[in-house]
Amino acid sequence: MTSRTETTFAPPVMEARRWLEGVTFPAGRPLLNVSQAAPVDPPPEPLRAAMAEALNDPATHLYGPVLGNSDLREELAVAWARHYGGAVSADEIAITAGCNQAFAAVIAALCGEGDEVILPVPWYFNHKMWLDMEGVRAVALATGADLIPDAEAARALVTERTKAIALVSPNNPGGVEYPAATLSAFRDLAAEHGLRLIVDETYRDFDSRSGAPHDLRAEGPDPTLVQLYSFSKAYRLTGHRVGAIVADPGLLAEVEKFLDTVAICAPQIGQRAALWGLRHLDQWVAGERDEILRRRAAIEANMPVLEARGWRLMGLGAYFAYLEHPFETRSDALARDLVAEQSVLCLPGTIFMPEGDASGARQIRLAFANVDEEQIAELFRRLAAVDRPLASGQTSA
Repeated sequence: MTSRTETTFAPPVMEARRWLEGVTFPAGRPLLNVSQAAPVDPPPEPLRAAMAEALNDPATHLYGPVLGNSDLREELAVAWARHYGGAVSADEIAITAGCNQAFAAVIAALCGEGDEVILPVPWYFNHKMWLDMEGVRAVALATGADLIPDAEAARALVTERTKAIALVSPNNPGGVEYPAATLSAFRDLAAEHGLRLIVDETYRDFDSRSGAPHDLRAEGPDPTLVQLYSFSKAYRLTGHRVGAIVADPGLLAEVEKFLDTVAICAPQIGQRAALWGLRHLDQWVAGERDEILRRRAAIEANMPVLEARGWRLMGLGAYFAYLEHPFETRSDALARDLVAEQSVLCLPGTIFMPEGDASGARQIRLAFANVDEEQIAELFRRLAAVDRPLASGQTSA
């Protein structure tokens, strides 16, 4: 009998890390790791000091409310309303042990065996993995050359088993920022069919647009809409596992059952850090965003080097650049070869696509949050040096 975990693939980032085993990198060509979208620097010193102080509070070491500490839920509700322009109450907020758990909890609350969730491709692989393990069918929604999904194309995929549409914006892996009109069209489609629209906004703090990226919350609570968020990227709290769900209280009552049986509550130290960050780190986060935007600009500035070799930039934003390579070699093999040949660790497009979708074989994802502008220039020089037979119809200067 096949177990739930056997229904899906191995964690791609962990698999990619194994490609490093036994590889020695030349002194003049150190590894450039652009495989994972997680900050490697610790939280800012004032936040670390607040976390250290919290360790002296006995409550930090105890179970808390399953849906999260009340002060954090209230603070996030205020911040959410300020950002999106519509009323948000604390009872619409659940705090989770990371944003992946937020997605898992929502799917568990919405779906049963054999139900369906529509995911645009390229998709975030952990979303696909959880759907597999839940016995929920991931229905692939193809996107065009701009990687923006189309609500009318999604309409044709809705069946009586469809429970939700899950979008990620800014997108992982594609980097693209979905236009407000695109999100509104999907919300209308979901409402028309009695579905939930799940919008994972893990990377919202690094959106290049000023102000709210959409108006889905402008009129206040919307029972169709489920928003997911992560404090990990904004405050560098990846190891402390703290995320959030913003949804109607009826859905959160079901989410509570899932959370209580999986982790009981999100880690207390992470919740206290997130609360302190919401109260004190707005300017610091703005500075982090500015730095990410500088690195994004560096990607754009260096793309001509690759375009001359036949590469194409498909999507760019938040932590990611998503590229089409010109080679005959499949991207899963190319990504492995780049480790030894160019001291570059990246992820192939094949892991973001359904099995049998040939387009992933020509794509790679670069997570650039942990490489500075000089390293980005070096990364592009190394990629431009890759020499392989070109795919049919491809040319380079």
